[in-house]
Amino acid sequence: MEQTHRHFLLYKPHGYISQFIYEKKRTKHKLGELYDFPEGTMAIGRLDETSEGLLFLTTDGMASERVRSAHYEKEYYAQVDGIITDEAVEQMRQGVLIGVKGEKYMTKPCEVEKLPVLPDWIGVGRRIRDERHGPTSWVRLVLKEGKFRQVRKMTAAVGFATLRLVRVRIGDISLKGMEVGEVIEVEQL
Repeated sequence: MEQTHRHFLLYKPHGYISQFIYEKKRTKHKLGELYDFPEGTMAIGRLDETSEGLLFLTTDGMASERVRSAHYEKEYYAQVDGIITDEAVEQMRQGVLIGVKGEKYMTKPCEVEKLPVLPDWIGVGRRIRDERHGPTSWVRLVLKEGKFRQVRKMTAAVGFATLRLVRVRIGDISLKGMEVGEVIEVEQL
């Protein structure tokens, strides 16, 4: 008998970890608090607790491997501390040196551009800080790789700390039209 797998899209809110079980003593919000997912559901890739945006979930390990591959673009909007420069954008496009598991790693070339304003379909999210603490700006990055905290490390490598990070697209699927915390079951990923 062939097992029927289930697949979900989630607009992960800030403050949730991309896990269903958390063994450490500190209480954290877990994905299972947002929806009654079936047993065996796993997040495909991760968004850390302070990141938000599109997350795929599935009961199919093969789908997880496929989506995490370089065949699927991942698009992010990052709010950075300060007004990002053209030079910093170009450095990230070409690749920057970051640390991954204690080793130096040169990121692969990717799409990077300044965003004049954040699109209105992005959820409001949490307030980062007010204007008296200095300016911020937004940058769009499209990656085909996904190293641990890669976008945050890339912006830091060019001198602009990430303050807010939103994954807006994986492959052809966007979170446009979704509400923060919303879960949508889909036929396939």
